[in-house]
Amino acid sequence: MSTPNKIKHVTTAAIFAACTITSQLAQAAENAICYNCPPEWADWGTQLKAIAKDTAIQVPQDNKNSGQSLAQLVAEKNNPVADVVYYGVSFGIQAAEAGVVADYKPAHWDDIPAGMKDPDGKWVALHSGTMGFMVNVDALGGAPVPKSWDDLLKPKYKGMVGYLDPASAFVGYVAAVAVNQAKGGSMHDFTPALSWFKKLQANQPIVPKQTAYARVISGEIPILLDYDFNAYRAKYKDHANVEFVIPQEGTVTVPYVISLVKNAPHSANGKKVIDYVLSDKGQAIWANAYLRPVRPSAMSADAKQHFLPDSDYARAQTVDYAQMAAAQKTFSARYLSEMH
Repeated sequence: MSTPNKIKHVTTAAIFAACTITSQLAQAAENAICYNCPPEWADWGTQLKAIAKDTAIQVPQDNKNSGQSLAQLVAEKNNPVADVVYYGVSFGIQAAEAGVVADYKPAHWDDIPAGMKDPDGKWVALHSGTMGFMVNVDALGGAPVPKSWDDLLKPKYKGMVGYLDPASAFVGYVAAVAVNQAKGGSMHDFTPALSWFKKLQANQPIVPKQTAYARVISGEIPILLDYDFNAYRAKYKDHANVEFVIPQEGTVTVPYVISLVKNAPHSANGKKVIDYVLSDKGQAIWANAYLRPVRPSAMSADAKQHFLPDSDYARAQTVDYAQMAAAQKTFSARYLSEMH
């Protein structure tokens, strides 16, 4: 090969390599990593597709739970991988205290009630869920649909009751808070909840660590302590014979929140994702997935008709979420020591 041709060949190769790198960087620039955005939970599947379609930002699915997400953020504090993180409110409060999330006040900030956002924007609520019983009626073997926390302790429900690990998954901790409040406990005294869980052990409960939606639909877990939105999705979208029960003794409603990760590798994209899930379109996706959006104007009359009557929701209370976050580690330690 003559020298001019050789130079031309090398130059072409270099240009091709540079273009490839530029293309890879461009692709990376249109990504955002979200911890705990599982497609089977709260219809993140639809939300992620809408984000990609409307913003061109690709957000890979991620199946961590809230506790695993926070642990990962803390482990990666000096070299963050995630851009945004979605979790239960108590984990958002803990993440702010751990210094792993950034201040960001997204679009529609002023539409969000004061109790549903960190004052500095370290977390902001997207939607809320009410804890209760997700019941696969066909899997009860003829037993009646349980109506109360006490019902679940009856021998007829042996091997039928499931709940996510309260020491790790936020939904599990919410179940513990709910039964504790219903049984007269407080954020300073979880003895009533621990007493209830101990009694439930006689019924051989199923305790998965990850989202167990599919296991309820299949009948493997006939009764799951879970949120209203998962039960409504099973009933109206997957057409399963599922009922949602707000227990007679009472329950709690809690928000799920999103944060921008501190020193996020794709911070600008992370901000766009947060803006999107709080936009009219993003909030409507939550409402259509049977969640109560943090901006109530996004809830259509059609979406609302899928919920139980307001008279049932009168048994669901909000709590002091900062106290709930502060109590979580102490509760988890007690649960692990007393239940295992």
